[in-house]
Amino acid sequence: MSAWHLAQVNVARMRYQLEDPLMAGFTDRLDEINSLAESSPGFVWRFQDESGNATDTQLFSDPDILFNMSVWESVEALKDFTYRSDHLQLVRNRKDWFFPNQGPIMALWWVPAGHIPAPDEGLERLELIRREGPGPRAFMFSRVFDPE
Repeated sequence: MSAWHLAQVNVARMRYQLEDPLMAGFTDRLDEINSLAESSPGFVWRFQDESGNATDTQLFSDPDILFNMSVWESVEALKDFTYRSDHLQLVRNRKDWFFPNQGPIMALWWVPAGHIPAPDEGLERLELIRREGPGPRAFMFSRVFDPE
């Protein structure tokens, strides 16, 4: 077992309110995709609120921004879930539910195994990658750094 796990945070600004029928392709699959993540090899933890997902969590002044954060055993485990499972359908259709990116919307970073990051930690890493670009403290799939 590695001494390090991979944390990830991502955000997206919704085109419509969660209750809008135009968001149904996304919202109707949340429980399924969350269950898929939890049963995926290498999954450690995911942030969730009372709803069982993170859609009720408001960390931004803009209530249309959704926040997601999870921890995985490795980059490969997260990549497999993101791009080699049914989750890929949501990635491919994200433009239907979310506005185009205004800069980086995802950050990855290493945490000691057993550490569960708080939402503020995820926001700090996202801000770091927006401000400085990829580096050892916050990176993206396109440029992965080894654990320190």
